Amino acid sequence: MPNIIDMPKLSDTMTVGTLVKWLRKEGDVVKSGDMLAEVETDKATMELECFFDGTLLKIFAPAGSQVEVGAPLCAIGKPGEKVDAPATKAPAATPAPKETAPAPAAQKPAAKPATAEPLAQTTAAPAPSGAPASDRIRISPLARKLAAEKNIDPTRVSGSGPGGRIVRTDILAAASGGGGKPAGAGSSVSGPSLLARGPVQEEKVVTVSNLRATIAKRLVESKTTIPHFYLEIEIDAAPLLELRAQLNTALEKEGVKLSVNDFILKASAEALRRVPAVNCSWDNNQIRHHSAAHVSFAVAIEDGLITPVIRDTHLKTVFAIATEAKSLGKRAKEKKLAPAEFTGGTFCVSNLGMMGVDRFSAIINPPNAAILAVGTTVKKPVVKNDQIVIGHRMSLTLSCDHRVVDGAVGATYLAALRELLEKPALLLI
Repeated sequence: MPNIIDMPKLSDTMTVGTLVKWLRKEGDVVKSGDMLAEVETDKATMELECFFDGTLLKIFAPAGSQVEVGAPLCAIGKPGEKVDAPATKAPAATPAPKETAPAPAAQKPAAKPATAEPLAQTTAAPAPSGAPASDRIRISPLARKLAAEKNIDPTRVSGSGPGGRIVRTDILAAASGGGGKPAGAGSSVSGPSLLARGPVQEEKVVTVSNLRATIAKRLVESKTTIPHFYLEIEIDAAPLLELRAQLNTALEKEGVKLSVNDFILKASAEALRRVPAVNCSWDNNQIRHHSAAHVSFAVAIEDGLITPVIRDTHLKTVFAIATEAKSLGKRAKEKKLAPAEFTGGTFCVSNLGMMGVDRFSAIINPPNAAILAVGTTVKKPVVKNDQIVIGHRMSLTLSCDHRVVDGAVGATYLAALRELLEKPALLLI
């Protein structure tokens, strides 16, 4: 009888997968090890592997459908072999919901204030052939009258009303030179101006991806079940920036380029070695102590973020961390990470410094007991040797799970982290 391939559990939190596309079609000859389809999990897009030799007899789940873990995907067997429905029927595949626009709310008649501007219909009726363009645009009666009085062509005006409708203020702005174009003028329309008023985007409801749904679920779980508290310090980043610049200059010919985040990942792991109480997690009224520092780092992707893990970070050099982080980050953006590459972290670093954020507090990534939020390096006046000088300061905020990490423990960890980053040569030993 044919072999049935079910939706596999491709991550520890996966309950549903989306069939992105089939790489083979019914009737194709396949063998063990061939890739049959691309499946989007709650973490990444992965390939579905075939474990049998034979012919792809039947595809149960079409491309674009969401399939629960354990539900049948396809059947592999001998050519012409009859394919029956699986004896134990798993949950049926359901098509992924499409983007839908919200239905218009029923309009209730309301008294019109004396000073209110008359409303035009949201969708204008088709104009007779040869009617002027201004009759086919969304514009209120008052704005239309005002445009005629001021000799303004409404087709050259951006509307700021509901659905992009042109209202009185838009015509007045155009008349004062803030937009619009006099009727009959021959010059081309200029680009959007600061006074252009219209919808910022199309109004619609978008069904979230598996990844975004999982992120939402885990963040709600984190903030509602983990007692967060926050500790913030500001460090002198000048020594770190100087050492990084020296190493990058000296190793430029070898193609080495270290980032500030590479040093922070290494320092975070070394600080965990010094203060191992942070390298723990809450586990059903027990505290689990981890023997290795597996430091993950947040990577922004198209529909959310993912946290690739650098395993045994405490045993690796800054250079090894830089190479691995670059590779993991690239594959994370391409959604090509294997489950083992984004699970099992014991501590997490979230760095928004490269995006110009001065400081922020991050949400803990369960089951970790802490996460480090890194801000940008800012030049500011500081007191050094009783003199006011220009300093390079960096904000670090540690979010802690109070069930595992007490305030004194978190403070001790940040003190160790400060020493390592302000004396970065220690990270090269």
